[in-house]
This record gives sequence, C-alpha cells and structure tokens, in this order.
Amino acid sequence: MAINKLELFEEGLRRNAALFKALGHPARLAVLKYLAGIKTCICGDISNELPLSRTTVNQHLKELKKVGLIKGEVEGVKTNYCINPEKVEWLEKTLTSFIEEIKTSSGIIKTEDDCC
Repeated sequence: MAINKLELFEEGLRRNAALFKALGHPARLAVLKYLAGIKTCICGDISNELPLSRTTVNQHLKELKKVGLIKGEVEGVKTNYCINPEKVEWLEKTLTSFIEEIKTSSGIIKTEDDCC
C-alpha cells in the first residue's frame, strides 16, 4: 500500500505547510492586502484590481478560502469576499511560534536556561 508522504509528518506541520503554501504566491498576497485595505467585504470583481484574469483571481481566492484566510459568502450570483480576522490572528501566532522555535533550536536566540 502506498503511503502519502505528508502523512509521515505531524498534523501541525501539515496544517502550517498548507497555510504557508497559500501565502506562497504574490497574487494571493496582493488579494489579502487589497481585502485588508478596503476594510469591508467586496462582491465586485477583484480582478479589476490585479493584473490577472478573473479566472486566475478566482483560483487564488479559492486557495485563500480553503485555508480560511478569507471568507466568501454567496449572495445571488456573486460572492462577497473579506478577510477572516480570526484566521489572520491565528496566522500571526503560528508564524511567530514557528520562527521562535527555529531561532531557539538553532541557537539564534537564547532561552532563559542558556543565560550567562
């Protein structure tokens, strides 16, 4: 039986990898910045704000929605998109925790136990 290589890693790492992958394209970062900047949900065409086709923007929206960074609610034939503030807070905590773990493990920063 074939093993999915992702299953070899703990769930927290798999979850973080999916989140970081969603952030791994400049178009997705641009979408997040745009939605954060308008400070409201938008049902208009976000592709008017980016140098990408509507189909391409929709694919990026789908990826961001899949990891929960944005919310998308259907209203008639349109979808309202907005930032998911709870998930953005979780992203901040996750990134901070992950970076601190790397820094501590590599000796870049010292823990209280390493003092003096």
